[in-house]
Amino acid sequence: MQRNLWLIAIGVIVTLILVNNTVYYFLTKSTLEESHREELLTLASQIEIAVEQSRMGAEHYEDQIGRELRAASIAAQYALDPDVEKVTSEQLQELSRKLDIAHITLLKQTGNDIVLHRSSDGSQIGKSTKSWDPWHQVFKQLFAKEVVKEEWLGQSMENFWSGPFEVSSTELDKVYKWGYYYDGTTNYITDPYISFARLDEYNRITGAERLISELENRSDSIMEIAAINPATFPDGIWTPTENGEEQEHHVQRPVIYGDYTIKLDRDVEYVRRAYQEHEVLTLEEKAGGKSVYKLFIPVFVKDKGISITDEYGKQLDSYVLTIASDYEVIKSKLDNQFLNLGLIIALLSIVSLAIAYTALRYYKYTREKAVQVAQETYVEEINSLFHSVKAQRHDFLNHVQTIRALAELNKHQELVAYTKELTSDIRSVNDYINIGNPAIAALIRSKISQAESYRITLECSVSGLDLQDMGAKTLDMNRVLGNLIDNAFDEVLKYDESMREVELAVAQRGNALEIIITNTCLNAEELVQKPLFKAGFSTKQDDHQGLGLSIVQSIAERYKGKVTVFATSPDKLTLSVYIPLA
Repeated sequence: MQRNLWLIAIGVIVTLILVNNTVYYFLTKSTLEESHREELLTLASQIEIAVEQSRMGAEHYEDQIGRELRAASIAAQYALDPDVEKVTSEQLQELSRKLDIAHITLLKQTGNDIVLHRSSDGSQIGKSTKSWDPWHQVFKQLFAKEVVKEEWLGQSMENFWSGPFEVSSTELDKVYKWGYYYDGTTNYITDPYISFARLDEYNRITGAERLISELENRSDSIMEIAAINPATFPDGIWTPTENGEEQEHHVQRPVIYGDYTIKLDRDVEYVRRAYQEHEVLTLEEKAGGKSVYKLFIPVFVKDKGISITDEYGKQLDSYVLTIASDYEVIKSKLDNQFLNLGLIIALLSIVSLAIAYTALRYYKYTREKAVQVAQETYVEEINSLFHSVKAQRHDFLNHVQTIRALAELNKHQELVAYTKELTSDIRSVNDYINIGNPAIAALIRSKISQAESYRITLECSVSGLDLQDMGAKTLDMNRVLGNLIDNAFDEVLKYDESMREVELAVAQRGNALEIIITNTCLNAEELVQKPLFKAGFSTKQDDHQGLGLSIVQSIAERYKGKVTVFATSPDKLTLSVYIPLA
């Protein structure tokens, strides 16, 4: 039975350690993953700031190109005849070369249309602009000398408007930035334009494209970075041209910067959600056999819009930055951390088990030692009681012979006195034999003998005990009684023999045992204020360890009992122990 309890205790401790370590492992795992996510978000914030700065630089550079186009328009107007019919294509070609621009086109208003009437690019001549929205509306406003509407994407100055870089309607493989100038001194709009190659060169040197490329190359986990147009992603906007081809609009392209080659099934949903909910979202999915971890970060422009529009041509003030990272690299880093963590947990588990095993072994040893001491005391006290009984039996014949002699000699007075003393001794031994518990009887008989040797007056009253089936509780009750009596003896031994008085009352009432012990104590009222039950506290000198009353209290508390101390008079100290037995 004892071995089974030992195994159960070890099993419970091992289970608790494993549960604790499992919970700790998964909590730490979650913390590490969250920490990595925060690191990615921090990196994403840095990328966002860098990309935004580069984008703003590119926007500013594009505005500068617009101002240059306006200057080129004014220069061309001074160099050309104010009548469009008197301007030749050759003049425009020569002027384009001198001004270092791609081409110059002159727009003429004819009826309800505005057409490309003269151009340094012959393929442009005669083209209608009626279907160019909102460009056609801008041309009409310029001819009317009105200020171009601000909601249209572009750059508006006096007598001038320049749209963003856009795909040419006549050359679908070319992207240009056009400027349109009209001050009323000519019968045409001057339209110089420049190739996107100039801005593209800027982006490759200092712009967002170069920055994104460097960030991708420097990181071992970042696979791809892209700035996404949330309104037109993923397909963009395409318009059929006069020759039946499809024209993709540059300002409505789905990917503003970077590349979008790593495609996840839920990309479109997450781009829209990040844009509409203004929240950073994360997504982990498989792509091309790899586990990809992707961030979707909405970026909002405070000061002005950006050179992208929605599907209706309305200028946007935000975009979504996506960062795709190789989650296998992340997992590898996390696995290394988890491996280290697992080794630490394993080591701690082994140490914990060793400590638990040592503690249990020590507890078992001390418990067995206490039981052994109690058993030795029990045997010693039982032997003392048996010795008293055997002594009485041994002396029985002598007592009988003495009684006979006194009777024959007619010594009646001496006979009465002798038999009185003899019956008192026999009754005393019988009283303790009849207590109801041999161990308690033996202890009290032993303490009476000890009191006699110390010249201590010990009065005992034991009643109602029925503790035959108490089992292991008997040892604890004897420990309580032994410590209480020893503590009382130690106290009264400080005084003269005439003051060495101890009263012990032990009674079993129902399912409770009550022990009351009173002894002489000249400073009783002061002593009850002291921490008598604190381990190590003692009012005695020499080698006393102050454990007796602490042991009494711990045993009482174990059985859900209580111990009280009070002064019954200025020179009497009483300790009461109440212990439920049920």
